[in-house]
Amino acid sequence: MFFILTPLSEKSKKSLFNLLFITFICAQAHAQLPPVFSDTYQRVAEKDERIKVYLSPQKILWQSTDEEQHIQNPEVLLQAGNGQSDLSNVKGTCLLRSSEDHTASILLDYGKELHGGLQLVTYFTTEDQKPIKVRLRFGESAMEAMAEPYTDQNATNDHALRDFTIDVPWLGKVEVGNTGFRFVRIDVLTPNADLRLREARAAFIFRDIPYLGSFKSSDQRLNKIWETGAYTVHLNMQNYLWDGIKRDRLVWVGDLHPEVMTVNTVFGYNEVVPKSLDLIRDVTPATEWMNGISSYSMWWIMIHRDWYQFHGDLAYLKEQEEYLNELLQKLMTYIDENNREKLDGNRFLDWPSSENPQAVHAGLQALLIMTLEAGQELSEILKNPEMQAACQAAVQRLRRYVPDHVGAKQAAALMTLAELLPAQQANQEVIAKNGAQNFSTFYGYYMLEAMAQAGDYAGAMEMIRTYWGGMLDKGATTFWEDFDLEMAKNSSAIDELNFEEARDIHGDFGEYCYIGYRRSLCHGWAAGPTPWLSEYVLGIQVVEPACKAIQITPHLGDLEWAEGTFPTPYGIVKVRHEKDERGEVQSSIEAPDEVRIIR
Repeated sequence: MFFILTPLSEKSKKSLFNLLFITFICAQAHAQLPPVFSDTYQRVAEKDERIKVYLSPQKILWQSTDEEQHIQNPEVLLQAGNGQSDLSNVKGTCLLRSSEDHTASILLDYGKELHGGLQLVTYFTTEDQKPIKVRLRFGESAMEAMAEPYTDQNATNDHALRDFTIDVPWLGKVEVGNTGFRFVRIDVLTPNADLRLREARAAFIFRDIPYLGSFKSSDQRLNKIWETGAYTVHLNMQNYLWDGIKRDRLVWVGDLHPEVMTVNTVFGYNEVVPKSLDLIRDVTPATEWMNGISSYSMWWIMIHRDWYQFHGDLAYLKEQEEYLNELLQKLMTYIDENNREKLDGNRFLDWPSSENPQAVHAGLQALLIMTLEAGQELSEILKNPEMQAACQAAVQRLRRYVPDHVGAKQAAALMTLAELLPAQQANQEVIAKNGAQNFSTFYGYYMLEAMAQAGDYAGAMEMIRTYWGGMLDKGATTFWEDFDLEMAKNSSAIDELNFEEARDIHGDFGEYCYIGYRRSLCHGWAAGPTPWLSEYVLGIQVVEPACKAIQITPHLGDLEWAEGTFPTPYGIVKVRHEKDERGEVQSSIEAPDEVRIIR
C-alpha cells in the first residue's frame, strides 16, 4: 500500500480523515488504531476479536412458484461467489420478479446453524435504477423462516431482528442482519421489478479459534453429540459468552457454567470467559444477585473455582477477591436457625423445575453447600484463613439439614454432587428412573455428573444417545434451549416444511419464556455432554490447578475404543483407550512434561 500526498483543502482534509477513520475501524480485527488516533478515540475504539466468512446456501428448500415469469435460475444462488457485482453474464443471476398479485419468494437452507447476517449481490434491476424493497426472514428452523411475527406460534422479533424489510440497490451489494439462523426467506415486495441476484451469502461471524480438544470413539452418534455441543458453545462465544445467538444474547452467569466447562474442554483458555465474568460482576453490586437470581451469584463463585483449576491464573483470581469475600459473607447470612437455606431473589434452578418449590429448595440447599465449599477452596488459595474457616463452618451447619428431593431429577442430582444424598441411591431411585424422561437441556449436565458419581457411566452414555441424540434426529446442528422426548413423537424435523401432516418440532412446543418459535435452537447451556464425555469416557480429570496434574481413568462402557485430545496451559494431552481381546482397556497417553499424569 502507498499514498500520493498533495496539498488538500480543509474540506478535503476532513473527508480524508473520516475515510481513514472508517477504514481503520473496519480493520480493527487485524490491527490496532495507529498512534495518531490514540488520544481522540481511545475511549470509543474497540477491537473485534471475531472474523467474518461468507457461505453460500446448500439447498433451495422452497419457492413461491415454478413459473419462470416470476423465478428463474434459483440454482445460481448455490454457487460459490466473490461478493462483487459486475456488468456481464445476466445468465449467471437468479431472477425474482413480483407482480401485482404474486410475491416472488424463495427459502434458502445454509445447512448448519450460523451466527451473523446475509449479503445480497445484485445485477441490473429496475430501469430507473431505484432500490427494490425486499423482506428477509431468518429462521433457526424452516418453519420459523416462513412464519409471521407476533401471529404464528409466537414468532418474535426481539433480542435480534430476524424479520425486516430493506432496500436492495441497483447493481450493488447490501449486507444486513445479526442473529442466529440456518434458513432465510427472501420476498420481493416491489411489484413489476426484476430483482436479479448474483449471490445470497450468509455472513458468518465467529471467533477464529482452533478446536484443541477432541473426542472420537467407535460410536459415531456420541462423536456427533460431542462435536455439536462444542459448536453450540463456539457460536455463543461472540463479544461476550452468550447463552443463545438468536434469543438470550446475554451473559446469564448460571447458564455459563456448562459453557465454561465446554470452553475448558474444547478451546482451552479464551478471553471471552473472564471478560464475561467481569461484566456480570461489574454490573451487579455484591448486595444484589447476578441476573436477579440467587443461584446465579453462586454459580459465579463455582465458575471461578473451576476456571482457576483449569488455568491457574492467580493474578486474575486476586482481582476477584474483594467482590468474592463480600458475596461469600452475604451468602452465609441466608442460613436460618434450622440450618436451611433461605435465599431470596428469584429462586431458580432451571425452567422445568421452576414450578416445584420443594425441589428448588432442595437444589438451593445443595448449591449453597457446593458454593461455600468452592469459597473455602478459593480462600485457601488466596491465603485468607478467616474466610476459609467461616465457609467451612457454614457448610457444616448446612449439612445438618437434608431436604426432600421430592423425586425431582434436578434436586437429586445437586444433592448427589453436594454429598447430601448417596449417589447410587439417587441414581437408582430418581435420576436413572424412566430413562431420559424429565431430563433438561441445562441441568441434564448435572444429572450426568451425578450418574458418574454413582458409577453408572454406561447409563449416562445411553442418556446422552437418547436425549441429546433425539435433537440430532430432528435436524439439530446445535443443541436447543429446551427439549423433551415427547416432542419427537410424530413431529417434523427443523429442516422440513410442515403445514398439516405432523406437529412442528419448533413452533408447536415450548413453555415459560420460550414458547413456539421464540425457543432458541442454539443454547449454550445444553452443551453438557461435551465436557462430560471428555471427563468420564476419555477419563481426563484435572486434579491440580493449571492442569499440573491430570488423572486419567477411562470408562468405555460398550465402546470398543475412544480417543481424543485435551488442552492445558502447557500444550495438548493425547489419549487413546482400546479394549483388547479380553475386554480390558489398554491406554496410550502423551502429555507435556509439565503435566503429571496419574493413572
